Amino acid sequence: MSEPLDESPIEPRIEAAVEPMEPVVEAPAAEPAADPLLQRGEEMELGFGPQRPAIQGLLRLKLRVDGERIVDCRPVAGYLHRGLEKLFELQPFAENVLLADRLDFMAAAAAQLAYVGAVEKLVGIAAPPRARFLRTIFAELERIASHLYGLATHVSDVGAMPPFFAALRARDEVLDLYALYFEAYAPALDGLLPGGLHHDLPAGWVERCRGLAERLPHRLDEIEGLLTENRLWKKRTVGIGVLPPEVAIDAGVTGPALRGSGVAWDLRKALPYEAYGEVELDVPVGRNGDAYDRYLVRMAEMRQANRIVVQCLDRLPDGPVLAERLADLVAARDTEAYHAVEGPKGELGFYIVGDGTANPYRCHLRAPSFAHLQALTELCRGELVADLVTLIGTLDIALGEADR
Repeated sequence: MSEPLDESPIEPRIEAAVEPMEPVVEAPAAEPAADPLLQRGEEMELGFGPQRPAIQGLLRLKLRVDGERIVDCRPVAGYLHRGLEKLFELQPFAENVLLADRLDFMAAAAAQLAYVGAVEKLVGIAAPPRARFLRTIFAELERIASHLYGLATHVSDVGAMPPFFAALRARDEVLDLYALYFEAYAPALDGLLPGGLHHDLPAGWVERCRGLAERLPHRLDEIEGLLTENRLWKKRTVGIGVLPPEVAIDAGVTGPALRGSGVAWDLRKALPYEAYGEVELDVPVGRNGDAYDRYLVRMAEMRQANRIVVQCLDRLPDGPVLAERLADLVAARDTEAYHAVEGPKGELGFYIVGDGTANPYRCHLRAPSFAHLQALTELCRGELVADLVTLIGTLDIALGEADR
């Protein structure tokens, strides 16, 4: 271990991160062996992926190793390229909401929220107050579900199975709420629309959501009881994959990965949108910038998300959920808009250009996972090959939004 175990609890403050470990490269022997491949200190190139169970999607890593130590890591993306940004330009604004779902299968509502927010800025409409609160509830419920799924796959890759099942059980309760919402109004598949929501809540939904909010802290306590002070989990995460704050900022890292490095930047707090300006929210940050701090930050964020859901339910206003001016969504020529949201993985934003028609002239996505692939190089340098799976999981990358 390069760093001693830090058993102090996470605190909402910014502190300097630990310096990254230097690559350990042993000097070659004075007299090389007969076979250079067996020579100690000889660097070797290895391929990791693209088809690998520990990678959530298709990603190839070109590794340069010296023994068991990673000297360099170069991500090779593009295996899932589908031309989604071009497809956005071929359809009217309202019909593109379903395309946003395909970016990250665990953060569909976040992508929808970013897209419809950009369209609303472009065409000059606003969602009603009730729709803004409901959108906030959906976004925070999805943050919980996404973090639980990311944690479940992460711990299973490391080798811890009981937390895997505990996290998925808690996630299933969140998905049941989404199923209740969509099944009540089938076949409507897109919950969000430019100007609000496709439909209002079904009967009994608020009560079931309150029940989930009451049970969730106990579910999180169960997961933390299995992991937070588990010595094997800490040996696999404490001091591993240290990401200094200045390196994280230079690489464009956002979301829990950035806050794990001690940078208290959260779009919900810094640039409030939807109903975030009307609720209380704390921004948890790490202190050491390692894999363990990123785990602690995500656990704390799920509790904050649950807190936001309760506040939105308490303050949920009455009224319509869809704006009236929705007959023709036409953007004026030479107009542009960018709207970003704090997705589960980081800043997720859409840049749209209008040309006087009902279709976007240009559409570009700012995906957090694409930026996080750059940080993977810094995380891996100097670490062991056995820790590579842990480092991939601690960034929670979605290759669908990285490749597009």
